[in-house]
Parts: sequence; C-alpha cells; structure tokens
Amino acid sequence: MDTVAYDDFAKLEMRTGTVVEVKRHANADKLYIAQIDVGERTLQTVTSLVPYYSEQELLGKTVVVLCNLAKAKMRGETSECMLLCAETDDGSESVLLTPERLMPAGVRIV
Repeated sequence: MDTVAYDDFAKLEMRTGTVVEVKRHANADKLYIAQIDVGERTLQTVTSLVPYYSEQELLGKTVVVLCNLAKAKMRGETSECMLLCAETDDGSESVLLTPERLMPAGVRIV
C-alpha cells in the first residue's frame, strides 16, 4: 500500500452532509442523482448506490462527503462531490460511512 504525506491528506475537504434530495438517473439503471447539504452549500453527486439503498433510505441520511473532488460528468449529469463508502472487493455490498453520533451538516472530518 502506498503512503501519502499528511500535507496531501490535509488537501482533502471531507465534511458531514445530509442527503436533502435524491432521484433515479433517467439514463442509468444503477445511478442516483443526489443533493447533499454540506453546511454552507449544497453539492450534487451522481452515485451508484441503487443496488444498495432505496431513495427513502438515503433521504435525510447523514453521510461523509469528499467536497473538493474535481467536478465530473456522469451520464450527462455533473457530480461535484463523493459520498464515502466501505465496499467489498466483489462489489456485493457497499455501506455509506456515517458519523457515530448525530452531527450537523458541514462539520469537518479530520
């Protein structure tokens, strides 16, 4: 496993977030388009969580978000952040990372 310097790790802006809107992507079977409140702003993500979570399970969920990921287009939709998950090597299970206790949106992960 490669190591990274603390200065590189410190460049990652990870925050708690709240899923405030989620809908199925019209042109992809396994994708959701979700709006994530990360405190002072709301970011859009395109995430492949359809096999693991229903829309109802995601809505209102507190999550851990990588906020300063470069924007990317996924099936025509802009993804501005990434929801962090633990995923098995074979992809049979993917679980969102969440704070141990309830935290407000926007709290910095350190």
